Amino acid sequence: MKLIIESQYFPPVTLLKKSIELKNINFDLYEPWRKMSFRNRCVVVGSNGPINLSVPVLEGREQKKPMKEVIVDNRKPWQSQHWKTITSCYNRSPWFSFFEPELSRLYRQPVELLSEWNKTCFEWVIRKLGVDLDVNYFEYIPGEEPAPDLVDWRNKLTPKSLKTEFPEPLKYHQVFEERIGFIPHVSILDLLFCEGKNARRILTDAAR
Repeated sequence: MKLIIESQYFPPVTLLKKSIELKNINFDLYEPWRKMSFRNRCVVVGSNGPINLSVPVLEGREQKKPMKEVIVDNRKPWQSQHWKTITSCYNRSPWFSFFEPELSRLYRQPVELLSEWNKTCFEWVIRKLGVDLDVNYFEYIPGEEPAPDLVDWRNKLTPKSLKTEFPEPLKYHQVFEERIGFIPHVSILDLLFCEGKNARRILTDAAR
């Protein structure tokens, strides 16, 4: 079986768990842009709870372009702002210093298309996890039924639907858990900073 989903920015842990379970993920870059999604949003955890990091896009949230054509609005210093927030949230985490050099360089590289940024982020995650995953990018024709071997998660993994669609989230120790409790369904970055090299084992065990 193969997983199909929209392009996402440092997606939730749940997506990586499912991807590892199926060993295959396909990103539909031609599906229409939708606001209030993980296409341009990821969630990290600060001392007071979840924090949304949103990549600004040209033409605003109401545009009707396919995801492949959505352009990042670099008139705003979003990369430096996101990196400052990530640093603030995780500089005391066990693995931040291990990932910081590479990830800080990633946040300094030029970005034009949102889908290319998401691709760069996802492939960085796969390398850090060290998982054997078949990643593909393809064109989906509207109205066409997905192939029978595809598990269609497009628009299933959203900020509003996560808690109801996935009531039993993968758990691990978080930086501020003793203060604010465990925060489920956040970005895969949270798992990497908190568990480091153990993240692969945690995800693999959960996917069995």
